[in-house]
Amino acid sequence: MGANDNGRSADKLSVVFAVRVIEGGEQGFLDLYEQLRKSVSSTPGHIVERLGEPVDDSRQWVITSEWRTAEDFFAWQQSAEHQELVAPLRQFVDQRQSMRFRVIKETKGVSS
Repeated sequence: MGANDNGRSADKLSVVFAVRVIEGGEQGFLDLYEQLRKSVSSTPGHIVERLGEPVDDSRQWVITSEWRTAEDFFAWQQSAEHQELVAPLRQFVDQRQSMRFRVIKETKGVSS
């Protein structure tokens, strides 16, 4: 088990999913993402999920999530519910990339 500089476990799994939403597909993508977000929020081992909207004209959106363990994430990813939820998203996306990594260090800013 690794530990970060605060002494807490840092063996969480982080997942970054980058998708390029087709022109005009933003609302459809957001509607389906909302269903996905509700599903994942009650999944065992899920910590947090974030959706990032592009600030330029790249149409590149980023979904990041944190999981207590890799096993928790893979159990959800391989579930029938997950497969049903992500299948319709593909009609609004023309490129996608997924990265998964174990968090070994975590630095938090000082709250003011």
